[in-house]
Amino acid sequence: MENQKSNSNLKAIIAILAVLLVGSLVYIFKVTSDAKAVETELVTTKSDKASVMKDLEELKATYDAAIAENTSMSDELIAEREKVVNLMADLKKSKGDASSMAKYKSQFFALQSKMKTLVAENETLKKDNANLTVQRDSTVMVLGEAKKYNEVLVGQNEELSKTVEKASKLTISNLQTAAYKLRSSGKQISTEKARKADILKISFTISENAVAKPGERSYYVQVIDAKNNVLGEKKTETFGDQTLTYSFVSNVNYEGKPVQVSQDLPGKDFEKGTYFVNVFDKGELVSKSSFSLR
Repeated sequence: MENQKSNSNLKAIIAILAVLLVGSLVYIFKVTSDAKAVETELVTTKSDKASVMKDLEELKATYDAAIAENTSMSDELIAEREKVVNLMADLKKSKGDASSMAKYKSQFFALQSKMKTLVAENETLKKDNANLTVQRDSTVMVLGEAKKYNEVLVGQNEELSKTVEKASKLTISNLQTAAYKLRSSGKQISTEKARKADILKISFTISENAVAKPGERSYYVQVIDAKNNVLGEKKTETFGDQTLTYSFVSNVNYEGKPVQVSQDLPGKDFEKGTYFVNVFDKGELVSKSSFSLR
């Protein structure tokens, strides 16, 4: 009886130990499986984090290249690149768990989609700019050729104007001066003696010029005596940076034909010696001569 009781107790203990062993084995299997699952999840999320980070770096590099082209979309491209940079900073700080990685992937895909749209627009803009540059260069070349042609025409016109102006100048010929003594009757007697002279008669001829325009012409006559004094009115006229002191002005109505001009210069106590007579068309000397009184 006692042996039977001992055997029963032993069997009971063995049964309990068997149950405990089975439970331990089940628990160990579950713990091991959970650890492997956690390890697998950690490895997976770590790999996902690195993959998303790499994708974001490539996205940023794409924006950097587009911004470097310096198109009119640069501001918009820079703004989107900042979003990528900020997301990279957030990803770097994150633990990389499954839920957060899903969020980062979703944000990445949204940024990638926006990038594709902007890059496509930027490429279109670059092509348009290239076409505009070609058109501008072509226009500049045409305008440059036109400018050169105009410069040639202006030069030719200037030369032609100078030629016409030169051709239209009236020439003075046959400039003569003689001294006369006036009789009480009004008769003029030619003399070469200074003490007898009462007037100097200056005459010259304006030659015919078919190119010259008809109209009023003024000639300034300057008579200088032997002591370098200007005789007559001694008025002064300025032409540009030149100043002219003259004896009298001869106003002539020129009509395209030769004109004989003659004018008296009255005086007294004429000096002995050589006199100089100059005729000016404004500030330009057009004729000169000299004579002597004894």
